[in-house]
Amino acid sequence: MVFSVEETCSTEAIAKAVREYAGVTRKHAIGEIIHCLRIESDDVVVSFGEDAALIKNNDDGLLLAADGIWSMLMEADPYWAGFCAVLVNVHDIAAMGGKPLAMVDILSIQNEKICHEVLRGMADASKKFGVPIVGGHLHPDSDFSAIDVAIMGIVKMEDAIFSHTAGPDDHIIAAIDLNGRIHPSCALNWDSATIRSQDEVRGQIRVMQRLGEMHLLTAGKDISNPGVIGTLGMLLETSNAGAVIDLGKIPRPDLLSLGIPFSQWVRIYPGMGFIVTAKEENVSKVIEMFEEVGITASDIGYINDSRNLTITYNRKESSVFDLEKEGIMRLFD
Repeated sequence: MVFSVEETCSTEAIAKAVREYAGVTRKHAIGEIIHCLRIESDDVVVSFGEDAALIKNNDDGLLLAADGIWSMLMEADPYWAGFCAVLVNVHDIAAMGGKPLAMVDILSIQNEKICHEVLRGMADASKKFGVPIVGGHLHPDSDFSAIDVAIMGIVKMEDAIFSHTAGPDDHIIAAIDLNGRIHPSCALNWDSATIRSQDEVRGQIRVMQRLGEMHLLTAGKDISNPGVIGTLGMLLETSNAGAVIDLGKIPRPDLLSLGIPFSQWVRIYPGMGFIVTAKEENVSKVIEMFEEVGITASDIGYINDSRNLTITYNRKESSVFDLEKEGIMRLFD
């Protein structure tokens, strides 16, 4: 399926909007932290730069990830912040081809009403995805409100999906559940998860596990705060690769009826979305499997060895990230 983009869409304007988006720029500090904390271990297969660390556990691998919710979301809608604290962590395990097992949280609360709303959102999401919250830590007298969640999952070692393994000529597939809405409390959040049933969202999470078991992907990430293009940039950075994508092929709802520009859509955090890469012979099967669970998927471009992410539309092109000069997470600076 090919999606048209408004004639007024400028590739340079889109590139600039993505490059300067806070969801991208706030990732710049990751590299310094990694350089300070990285310690090699024979039991750790992958760690920093992936959606979750993969740790050897006999024939199985343990997946470990953590995420904190952006403060502006906590202020705008504590319930949605709590829901997203669970959702984003479940996505991180799914992106690695794993099964999420359980979560723990760290809750810092300044306001009792905010606390109740955050907990309500977390509980609803935990029930919807079927992943229990089994413990954590509470700061009941904090001078700010924050929620952070860590998650554990499991995956067979040979079935894990990584973000550092994309290679030249791989096709890039963007997969997003378009059955949703702009969240009323955050214009850069697309909410499909609260609309879907338990069975639907659990099936959408499991599809990544099935893709991993069938070895149909060469790499993958869940679409996170940087949006679809920014997330692809992060995948390219870890893979030491570049890419060319066609803006017109990125899955999107009817933006005109929603009253939002394309530049907003490509920066949105989707309720359910993944960027994956695959060999040409597997592309149609990958797209079919996503669409079987209600996720619209499209072949939007290809991987190359340029270390530059280029976007194209109507025979015009612009560079979004020159990863040879400056990374997003700055893993290799």
